[in-house]
Formats: sequence, structure tokens, C-alpha cells
Amino acid sequence: MARLGVLLFLVQIVLAVCALISCLSAEEGKIRALPRIAWVLIILFFPLVGSIAWFIVGREPNPGGPKGWPGGTGGGERQRPRQVAPDDDPEFLRSVEERTQQQDQELFQRWEEDLRRREDDLRRRDGEPPREGDRPEV
Repeated sequence: MARLGVLLFLVQIVLAVCALISCLSAEEGKIRALPRIAWVLIILFFPLVGSIAWFIVGREPNPGGPKGWPGGTGGGERQRPRQVAPDDDPEFLRSVEERTQQQDQELFQRWEEDLRRREDDLRRRDGEPPREGDRPEV
């Protein structure tokens, strides 16, 4: 008889822990009847009754199971579009490539201007006039 009592006590504790986790992780709009803090206190002070009450009354039922679990549809709700990681998103990758090309082009132009300025400075120092006609334009 004592073993049965220990087993029922453990089941009650596991049920209370599951109810607390469910209550604390539920979205604010999915909690019914009482505020979240009231549900937490009920589950803590009356573990068996409070846990059962939470699962029956306190939360909105989700017949298909939680979203994201196999077989779960989210209870007929509209499913959000699947989020794509940035390195898998072609639009993001395209924008990164365009931005990189633009930055490379700007850097190349600055290098060209700096090189022209340095060549002109060297020619002036050597007494030669700067040559404008034989430089290719970029």
C-alpha cells in the first residue's frame, strides 16, 4: 500500500511540474478564466486539483498538439510562414552580394584616385607636367 502512495505522490509531482511549465510558457492570449499568477498559485498550493484544473479550464485546447510537433496543425490556425535562416534566404544573399560589389567598386575607385594623385605628385617633383591623355578612365 505504501508503494502505491509513493507512486501516486510522484505522479502528482510530475503533473504539477508539467502544469507549471505549461502555464508559464503559455502565451498571454491563450490563458483563460484567471490571470497567470493565479494559476501558478493554484497549481503550487493544490498540486493535483490545480494541475487538472489548469489542463481542463485554464488553457485553450489545442487538438492538433503544439505547433511544430509532428502531426500538430496548430488547431486550425493560420500557420506562419516558415522562417528562413539568413544564409538560406536568396534575397538576403543577393543583397549581401550587391552590397559587397558596391563596396569593392568604391574601394577600387578610391585606390585609382590615390594612385593618380601620387603619380601626379611624383611628376611635379621631377619637373614633368602631369599627363592627362594617356590615363584610362574607369
